[in-house]
Amino acid sequence: MFDLDKWQEIFSTIRKNKMRTFLTGFSVAWGIFMLIILLGSGRGLQNGVEKQFASSATNAIWFWTGQTSMPYRGLQPGRFIRLKNEDWDLVENKVDKMEYGSPRYEMWNTTLSYKNQSSALRARGVYPDFMKIEKLEITEGRFVNALDIKEYRKSVIISTSIKETLFKDPEEEVLGKYIIINSVPFKVVGIYTKEDTRNDNLRVVYLPISTAQRVFGGANRIHQFALTVDGSGKESVEVEKQIRAEISRVHRFDVSDKRALGSWNSLEQYTRFQQLFAGIRIFIWIIGIGTIIAGIVGVSNIMMIVVKDRTREIGIRKSMGATPLSIVSLILQESVLITAFAGYIGLVLGVGLLELISGQINTEFFVNPEADFMTAVSATLVLVVSGALAGFIPARRAAAIKPIEALRDE
Repeated sequence: MFDLDKWQEIFSTIRKNKMRTFLTGFSVAWGIFMLIILLGSGRGLQNGVEKQFASSATNAIWFWTGQTSMPYRGLQPGRFIRLKNEDWDLVENKVDKMEYGSPRYEMWNTTLSYKNQSSALRARGVYPDFMKIEKLEITEGRFVNALDIKEYRKSVIISTSIKETLFKDPEEEVLGKYIIINSVPFKVVGIYTKEDTRNDNLRVVYLPISTAQRVFGGANRIHQFALTVDGSGKESVEVEKQIRAEISRVHRFDVSDKRALGSWNSLEQYTRFQQLFAGIRIFIWIIGIGTIIAGIVGVSNIMMIVVKDRTREIGIRKSMGATPLSIVSLILQESVLITAFAGYIGLVLGVGLLELISGQINTEFFVNPEADFMTAVSATLVLVVSGALAGFIPARRAAAIKPIEALRDE
């Protein structure tokens, strides 16, 4: 039940001790403010790292070849290892945990032209699954399909950026038109876009890999291949080891020679970063809560002083029939009020500052620092509990005061 007299008394006490109340509340507000800023900054770092993984599936493993750096069974180092279609067929047959997969045939310094417009960029021969691995979004038409691969179709998928470069008329229908790629006509069957535009990711056209190899003299050569693993980070490491063992056996090089067969395990790295940021969040909460506890200790000490100053008053109350519960509730309410109000101010200032700087920061590794709803709820719960704890000991002491001893107090 709302007791107006009790609240009037609490506010009267606060007004009498403005400086003491302000300094006490400031310590709590500062603790919450720093907790929100630290959590938001940690989230900004995590967003930045996740952005680095946005260019492809987080559970992808990439493989490419180079030059051997170790001797192997009488063979000298320095041999070039070249991947072939048969290597990809071997991987498809051997790996059970594969979700999506595709080899990739690269064509650098490719020239595209349409009417009197031309552009220099890259072309890639791929399988249909490559769209899932690279997180490509088809805006018009379709991506490479199985018939393109089987029938060696001269199909091409261009980006929205290339469309704007080659087709100056925005009303012109692009699908079905033929563009020239290194003097060979290809039919535009799809247009794609990509969320991650770093490293000119939209300056690439995609072709059926069988067509690219046949038309542009690639024979059965592939430059890289990638696959996604349907499993945990540990399972992806096992798949990586399995593929490395198979390729090293076929091409006769040491299985530990990373220069002969390079790889990048996105899921393994992504899992490590997630674990790192989980540890950072725990560390931030420890620091933040430690700061809040320092403020709460201050609140508790202040309330002890309040109880000491009001000993005679409490004694009079109890002699007039006030129950211990009413005394405890009076002290607890004042403690919770100071803590909750000051903490809320710190919470609002922290969230406001994060919102202010969020739009001003534009870096690769620090993106959109923010405190989410659950963080705000958690901080609010911390405030309420902390306020109650801060007032509990002084409230118990106040409730234990004997009226006779209180009336003797000077």
